[in-house]
Amino acid sequence: MYLQKTLTPSTMIKSFVISAAATAVALAPASALAGPYLNPEFNGTTVGDNYLGGSLNLDVGYEGGEGAYSYFIQGGPVILTPNGVDSEVEFAGKFGGSVAVAESVSVYGELSGVSGDDFSWGSKLGLKYGF
Repeated sequence: MYLQKTLTPSTMIKSFVISAAATAVALAPASALAGPYLNPEFNGTTVGDNYLGGSLNLDVGYEGGEGAYSYFIQGGPVILTPNGVDSEVEFAGKFGGSVAVAESVSVYGELSGVSGDDFSWGSKLGLKYGF
């Protein structure tokens, strides 16, 4: 489905932002980790001069961790607004976490998905080095 293909860049950008946040959470003191949160977020996609559309996620999540480990899980409705086509409401969710493997190095990962006619999903695995 064309709509799912246009959201792939937005989903990947959002995944990058959330993974970076999860990594930062892993490096924060344990007392600052646990708890629920709201994560409303808009992602738009443009290729060249062409605006393809966007998505508005209204996620509720929970993050936690201890020591070198952190995790998060979040989900909620997503309003898909492709350019020139009627909007749709679907469900989106993601979970992930990170592990500090050295004082300045952590590994993070994430799985995300969006419901619809064709289920769309993405994954991420990365390394963060602080200096």
